Amino acid sequence: MKIRRLTSLKATLDFVLMLVTSIILFIAPQGRVAYWADWRLWGLTKTDWGNIHINLGLLFLIALSVHIYYNWKPLISYLRNKAKQIKLFTPEFKLACVITIVFIFGSYFLVPPFGWVMSLNEHFKDAGAEKYGEPPYGHAELSTLNAFAKKMDIDPVASLQRLQRAGLQVTDGKQTLQALAAINKTTPKALYAVMAAIEEQADSGNKGLPDSPPPGTGRLTLAEFCSTYGLDPQELLAALKIKNISAEASESLRNIAERHGMGPVDLYEVVKAAADALRKAG
Repeated sequence: MKIRRLTSLKATLDFVLMLVTSIILFIAPQGRVAYWADWRLWGLTKTDWGNIHINLGLLFLIALSVHIYYNWKPLISYLRNKAKQIKLFTPEFKLACVITIVFIFGSYFLVPPFGWVMSLNEHFKDAGAEKYGEPPYGHAELSTLNAFAKKMDIDPVASLQRLQRAGLQVTDGKQTLQALAAINKTTPKALYAVMAAIEEQADSGNKGLPDSPPPGTGRLTLAEFCSTYGLDPQELLAALKIKNISAEASESLRNIAERHGMGPVDLYEVVKAAADALRKAG
């Protein structure tokens, strides 16, 4: 068996498999969505695909290092000038550096076509969130039933009873949603629906905003958000302006948050405080 051949073939195989895992992770939903809805592809979770990608990358680097070792002389020859002298900054090496720098700065400043790639990635993430639904807060699936119920303003005892009446295997409120979902072969999202006994509320506009942003809130425009909770868009915009947050009614809450260097939940807290103040004033 020739190590040189084995190394070249192994590096090629690893590269192809890394390309596949890269594409899968590129189109996969955001982690919070994937874990909440137990997203899988070919039976593997996003964590599984991420682990495979990382270890394939490590294996590829090892194979590439061995490949460089066995091809050191040809590689050094690329750095020789016509006088057979080693010169680091050959035209080819300079061009390689320029290409790398262009990709780094292009990715940082998101100029076309690098920005297009990230926009496409965001499109897939948004599509995944719309299809599978977003959790009420980050890593909600890791919360215990009791902690999650309190966070969502649900009676812990009543939610536990609902789960049991639904025929789900649950012993107490100390189990996490993720563990329970695995035991019952379902998703944390489905458990939440049973716990909350979710129903459409026609009078939602007459109630205050929930303590935590409901799934999908970030995708709503400010106008849609106001319509959902019976708020006046112009009054809310004025209240936000006082807090140094400029916005348009047609902007999504996510875009507003990103433009002001805030997280979606942070912006929601500001909007909730402003909305509560307007209700009291009204």
